[in-house]
Amino acid sequence: MDNASTDDTAAFVSAFARRPGVPRTILLHERRAGKTYAVNAGLSVARGNVLAFTDDDVLPEPQWLGALARALEDTGADFAVGRIRPLWEAEPPEWVGPALHGVLAIPDNGPDRLPITAGMKNPVMALAGNLAVTRRVFETVGTWRTDLGKELGTLRSGEDHEFFLRMLRAGLRGVYEPTACVAHLVPASRLQRGYFRRWLYENGRMVAGLEREFPSTPRYLLGVPRYLWRQAAGDALAFLAALRPRAARSRFAAETRVLWFAGFLDGTWRARPGTVR
Repeated sequence: MDNASTDDTAAFVSAFARRPGVPRTILLHERRAGKTYAVNAGLSVARGNVLAFTDDDVLPEPQWLGALARALEDTGADFAVGRIRPLWEAEPPEWVGPALHGVLAIPDNGPDRLPITAGMKNPVMALAGNLAVTRRVFETVGTWRTDLGKELGTLRSGEDHEFFLRMLRAGLRGVYEPTACVAHLVPASRLQRGYFRRWLYENGRMVAGLEREFPSTPRYLLGVPRYLWRQAAGDALAFLAALRPRAARSRFAAETRVLWFAGFLDGTWRARPGTVR
């Protein structure tokens, strides 16, 4: 999918497709800028029963497609999620620990194959940078929402999260397959504290919107899940405890979790002023 590019993408793909041994490659054009527009346009012409997704800043390993297909065949799952490793453009600062890897879309969920079903505590999230789904998924839940998708120059992100929640709500089953590996480029420009702070605050606002559509609990206080109040109190205490020297990693992780909660409050109370659940 050529998503309103202004470079030589078309010529590059055309030359690549003519190389010996390259599978049939088709380049489509989507002039509306935004990842979800491009993905949905691709789905409109795809004909396979299994559809695999990755991004333009992701480098799949040679066995990637085969590993995803085997995982679906072995388990009978409706979707498969692969392992994402970082491809650092620059050495990450000491304060960038695993707790912040989700911001960079490089979650490493370990070496073991895992089931993914509704009701699981902290299930492995499905990210379109390393995902395969059966056609039944789209026939059941539809395609990605374009109002949540990434746009150039913004930190808006939530289309994968919402699509994942829709799959689980519909009773679809997934599998995490660790041998389906990709490397995700992490630009040096993102390894700044300001980027993490902005991203997590905006993500908190986005998740507040998803909470209204996909309630995570029946127990709320001032419109916010009670467990998030407890979690935020723990994060605030963790931040204070990490004010000691040589605790930069844990201190910043706790700080950004508190910022995420502040974004969640903003997203909840702006959308629903005066509402208490």
